[in-house]
Amino acid sequence: MTSDVALLLGVLALTIFLIVSERLRVDVVAMLVMVTLPWLGLLEPEQAFSGFSRGAVVSIIAVMIMGHGLERTGMTSLLAGPILDLGGRSPRRLLATLLASISGVSAFMQNIGAAALFLPVGVRIGREGALRTSQLLMPMGFAAILGGTLSMVGSSPLIVVNDLVSANGLERFDLFAVTPIGLALVVAGIAFFVAFGSGVLPERVDAAEARAHPARSDVLASWSLLDHVEEAMVPADSSLVGLTRKEASLLSRFGVHVLAVRQLGRTVFAPDLQTVFAAGQRLALMGRPADIERMVQECGVRPRRHVERFPELRRSDRAGLAELLVAPRSELVGKSVREIGMRRNWGVEPLSLLAGGQKLDRDFGQRPLEAGDLLLVQGPARRIREVQEQRGFVLLTPLGDESVDHGRGRRAIVCFVGAIALGLAGVSLPVALFTGAVATIVLGVVTVDQAYQAVSWRTVFLLAGLIPLGIAMRSTGAADYLAGLMFHGLEGAPVLMVLGAVALLASVLSLFMSSVAATIVVAPLAMNLGVLCGIDQRAMALLVGICAQNSFLLPTHQVNALLMAPGGYRNSDYLRAGGALTVLFLPIAVGGVWLLWT
Repeated sequence: MTSDVALLLGVLALTIFLIVSERLRVDVVAMLVMVTLPWLGLLEPEQAFSGFSRGAVVSIIAVMIMGHGLERTGMTSLLAGPILDLGGRSPRRLLATLLASISGVSAFMQNIGAAALFLPVGVRIGREGALRTSQLLMPMGFAAILGGTLSMVGSSPLIVVNDLVSANGLERFDLFAVTPIGLALVVAGIAFFVAFGSGVLPERVDAAEARAHPARSDVLASWSLLDHVEEAMVPADSSLVGLTRKEASLLSRFGVHVLAVRQLGRTVFAPDLQTVFAAGQRLALMGRPADIERMVQECGVRPRRHVERFPELRRSDRAGLAELLVAPRSELVGKSVREIGMRRNWGVEPLSLLAGGQKLDRDFGQRPLEAGDLLLVQGPARRIREVQEQRGFVLLTPLGDESVDHGRGRRAIVCFVGAIALGLAGVSLPVALFTGAVATIVLGVVTVDQAYQAVSWRTVFLLAGLIPLGIAMRSTGAADYLAGLMFHGLEGAPVLMVLGAVALLASVLSLFMSSVAATIVVAPLAMNLGVLCGIDQRAMALLVGICAQNSFLLPTHQVNALLMAPGGYRNSDYLRAGGALTVLFLPIAVGGVWLLWT
């Protein structure tokens, strides 16, 4: 072992430790790798920063922008109706239709994007259809992951694999090179949930369980929140007169929210903490009846029980209640509700926080948000929609103001289909996809600023930072060294056993580190092992890209993390359903690569 190999293996071990232990964010770890490699003399500076210009990074940026164009035009909101119509009253048919739909979309969109797009659809179907939300969301997430194996742009690992293959002087994979294997995986996954879903998926339906596991997506109905809204008038002798909302501390003292303030014919929703209470104001108060009564007595306000309680609050075009889910890798993770400034920035009132299986009605403003937390808010529908467009939250609740821009929607579809057609016609895939992304901007589907917001820059820096690690593994000989160790352990073993070992290694690493990181670490090793064992290097790389998505056992995959809270799932739910799917996934992936590529 040379000194360069030893140094790189040390960097590799430290990288894996930092990612698995979550001591630092994965994109920060990737940036550390990017600057460490040239400082140690393992790469030239140009190589260390070459990740930003790689086709994998360009392709992922392009797919994110085009996917955002489809989302913004409202085209995806049209999916719920046809799925319900096609699925009919049969739970199995409905499930199969939904899973097939999300798999198809995920073939050309990042897994997390497809899952986020379909999440409101699944919630709506869970409320209106024959299946409960808890029986839908986990299969939906798994279908999004499986759908990523239907094309070479369906997931980050496969995009990275194509880049690694090309960088090593081998022929790139065609857009649909992986489709036969991906199709087998999707069909097997759908068949599994249709046949055995009722036995492995939780069914939490009664009110008691909904209260015990409040992270259900039907909280609006189960809590009957509008029944707790009261109207009150502030008289001249009230102790509130002259105090700001912050000084009055109604939430911390009584657990009562001020949803709106009406004065001189003007209604202000989610009034800021600096709003001053004045005589003659009408307040819309939300809280438990006993808490509101105590607040009325102590503050000297007059309840108005025989008038309609702020009719504006019942008009979805003026105001509404909504559930906002914190998405994995959102820039809001780690920030508190107070830091975000829901009232100040959007005029939206945060009512409750569902985090870690607990419902918090007060004193949650300083608590850092985590991926999967569910925030219940109230405010004007258009303001809540603006929150959704910030990309930090996923909106679960229909607001009644959804509209479809058919003109821009058609242009978005033309851009997306055109990019795929260019790729099929032989144009370089990164060039084809980025052409579609630029067309999405030029044709007015999204603005330049919206395109920037659509890109997950954490993912971009993760890729750009870890790609040099893959380059260094080959240039220093570390990949050869590790492949040699594996070869000695597998010497004389049949091809299927070698493929199985690589598939298992990629699958296990993807559970504890990002699928992209697992691909970049394992793919160079697998390709060198292929040379030693007489197996096509491209086949080995493709197997790694497929199996890096075999992340069903734990809610560590970002898609699983996204759906865990609204589905009310526990880790044991993933072990039960995901374990069975993992056992199904490995032989299909290994067998498919063996039959088609060796």
